[in-house]
Amino acid sequence: MMRMKSGVIAAITIVSITIFAATGLPGCGVKSAPVPPEYARPERILSLHAIPAIGGIKLTWQRPTRYNGGHTMRDLSGFVLMRAEGDGPMTALVNIPVTDQERFQLEDVFSYLDAETKMGARYRYTIIAQTSDGYHSEPSNEVELTRVKPPLAPNPDTYQLPSPAPLPTDTP
Repeated sequence: MMRMKSGVIAAITIVSITIFAATGLPGCGVKSAPVPPEYARPERILSLHAIPAIGGIKLTWQRPTRYNGGHTMRDLSGFVLMRAEGDGPMTALVNIPVTDQERFQLEDVFSYLDAETKMGARYRYTIIAQTSDGYHSEPSNEVELTRVKPPLAPNPDTYQLPSPAPLPTDTP
């Protein structure tokens, strides 16, 4: 009788393990090998530019498209724009969300107008990309700009064409 009970218990245990393995393991969510955290970060942005604009300093940069590990990035959630005045420390100026994840056409170039600047003051900027699961890129290239009055657009009423240069007379 004891043999029969231990045999039944062993059979039930084997069936239970088989059912658990068949139903529980495929649903664990692991779809590929684990990725080291440094490879899950967005690639560093190297395209940050700053120009004087009416009302402030205009910053532009290109969207990062890959992780440091080389795979295509699909979960870009936003940017943190960092600013320093003069030689001071960088501080977070603004969080800029990315809201085009569900759109067919993604934004390639982003821009921001920093309207909280003073004429004649020198500013330095970097930007950091972030993913929806909390990974951050390394800070971008640093740009520096002293705010000046932007050049005026040409006025068609007062614009003068350059005088034409005389044609050479010694052509064969």
